Amino acid sequence: MNLKTNTPFSRYEKFVILILAITQFTVILDFMVMAPLGDLMLKSLDMNTQDFGIAVSAYAFSAGISGLLTAGFADKFDRKKLLLFFYIGFILGTLLCGLANSYVTLLAARIFTGLFGGVIGSISMAIITDIFTLQQRGRVMGFVQMGFGASQVLGIPIGLYIANKWAWEAPFLMIVGLSILIAISITLWLKPVNDHLTTPQEKKALLHLWHTIKDKEYRIGFMATGILSVGGFMMMPFGTVFAVNNLGVSESQLPILFMISGVCSLAVMPFIGKLSDRMSKFKLFAIATVWLMVVCVVYTNYSVIPFWLVVLTNVLMMIGIMGRMVPSSALTSAVPEKQDRGAFMSINASLQQIAGGIGAAAAGAIVYQETKYSPLINYDIVGYVVVAISFISIMLMIRVNRLIKRRK
Repeated sequence: MNLKTNTPFSRYEKFVILILAITQFTVILDFMVMAPLGDLMLKSLDMNTQDFGIAVSAYAFSAGISGLLTAGFADKFDRKKLLLFFYIGFILGTLLCGLANSYVTLLAARIFTGLFGGVIGSISMAIITDIFTLQQRGRVMGFVQMGFGASQVLGIPIGLYIANKWAWEAPFLMIVGLSILIAISITLWLKPVNDHLTTPQEKKALLHLWHTIKDKEYRIGFMATGILSVGGFMMMPFGTVFAVNNLGVSESQLPILFMISGVCSLAVMPFIGKLSDRMSKFKLFAIATVWLMVVCVVYTNYSVIPFWLVVLTNVLMMIGIMGRMVPSSALTSAVPEKQDRGAFMSINASLQQIAGGIGAAAAGAIVYQETKYSPLINYDIVGYVVVAISFISIMLMIRVNRLIKRRK
């Protein structure tokens, strides 16, 4: 494959990018939609902020455990078959979320969904790493992770609209319908991804997992991912609760807020992807992280403000999030050797989910409401914690960058 960064993608490569982006869209939407539905759920179900934090983190913890359990097997099967297996399980779990009628049943459904949905991202990353060169991955990551922005442009506003029109369960049923169509497309048109099976591997899955975990260089990547994820998940679960009860945003304005933020994310993602391939990925990551640290402190200290200022600050925050997500993913993808990619990506995704679960649960323990309609208290403290964690993530990403340079 040509190593030039401007090499055009083939028709099949474009299909792979598209199908993985749409797959990521549904998985991310399933997780992300919990946050904007937070205020509705707190008022519809018998939950407090700590319960909601647990409901969000339950998905993350189960996804992390699932990833660790499957990591040793990730390089022993055709990645297409693995993707289909876990995606079908994800669809069933999302259906159970839409049928939940209490906090307990919702919690159980989120755990089930996490067991399957949490592994899909790592399988997608392994497929990308197998098919595309490092010089192309910035662009590929930029397009695939547009699912993050698309979930805000299309999924979350539509989900909030139908939730306000019918019930909070409706967005989950919408995701199920779309995901079934995607699963059919993967079955019919995605080619087997099994070149890694020609590379000699550990015969025992657990031994392969253990050798991947104990590799000193791999642990550097794992640490960077874990710390980055703790900070990344802390603010998200209570974003709409804060917007509605502290900033004065109405329920009808929430879809507009998420749509504008999402459109800006979609617009900036391809640019960030190209920039990531043309300049130092670490430098871009560091700049975006510092940007995000400043915006977090400003946003979490707001009280009631005009809606346009809420929108503007959310857009600036999304630029920071996207700006560090693409280069950090591309850097981390370069850490493992070919025969360890599936295991590394599974472990990495697991740590990402577990760390995110810790972040969401910690945020739920820090913030609280006196009543379901009163302002959210201590959200500013969450912002300061995110800043401290972000600084540590820069230090760890320096080590990842040095590792990759040394290999070259």
